[in-house]
Amino acid sequence: MVLIHTAAELRGLLLRERAAGHSVPSVAHLASSPARWAVGLVPTMGALHEGHLSLVRRSLEENDVTVVSIFLNPTQFNDKKDLERYPSNLEADCRLLGATGQGIVAFAPTVSEMYPEPDTRRFSYPPTDSVMEGSFRPGHFNGVCQIVSKLFLLVEPDRAYFGEKDYQQIAVVRRMVEALRLPVSIVPCPTVRSEGGLALSSRNALLDENEKHIACNIYKTLSESLALMASHSVREVHDFVVTALNAVPGLEVQYFSIVDGKSLADVSSWQDSDDIVGCITVFCGKLPVRLIDHIKYR
Repeated sequence: MVLIHTAAELRGLLLRERAAGHSVPSVAHLASSPARWAVGLVPTMGALHEGHLSLVRRSLEENDVTVVSIFLNPTQFNDKKDLERYPSNLEADCRLLGATGQGIVAFAPTVSEMYPEPDTRRFSYPPTDSVMEGSFRPGHFNGVCQIVSKLFLLVEPDRAYFGEKDYQQIAVVRRMVEALRLPVSIVPCPTVRSEGGLALSSRNALLDENEKHIACNIYKTLSESLALMASHSVREVHDFVVTALNAVPGLEVQYFSIVDGKSLADVSSWQDSDDIVGCITVFCGKLPVRLIDHIKYR
């Protein structure tokens, strides 16, 4: 693994290796080079876990070099306290990446490196960025688009890997890529879960063991709701999930939306779309910790 802290270093390394047409010498990992030398990007905010590592492994399989950005992006936090308590441990992150495989470049810039001056760009892709998280966290997706677009322009990846846990984020990033006509393929990857079904998240580190156990009810309830589709309306399934989770001590649903999987517009009937997803955010525990999850209905 190579650790880089500045955009100039990263740009220089990738330019040299693209020109040479082979992997970074110190981390070359392919037995034979593919027909086209390729770069994969895994954007993260650090506090890496198995969910992140599954994205890294997928990228290593499909590219010569994988850039893993480790950057706690301040522009996507509308709550300063949330930013301050977000877990961070670069040394531990690097150990995990080093043990994951060869061909990894970790890019861990400072805030001043990524934002030498305020980023005043505005991104707007309704309804994907105006509903759900966009409604409850004003400015969040604008910050996501700011940092992801910066990374895309810097790394110029062939593919970028995102976990489906943040389902809405993928939809917004896809819209941004289309609008800006960026030559990158967005690769969604399945959510990695604990044995009890809790979606792995950096925020889980803020939960104690009992709270993690309680949080497993989120996916359990979402999974149970699948069986209701055949005989219940969208509204009835929605109400079942919200009522069941709010009845669990320590959990409080902030929102649950059943939407078209591409536009994220609400659906009122199971016939409204052939791609329907339920997206949910639940507060859990004493802090409380805000947990995001989803279920695919079709």
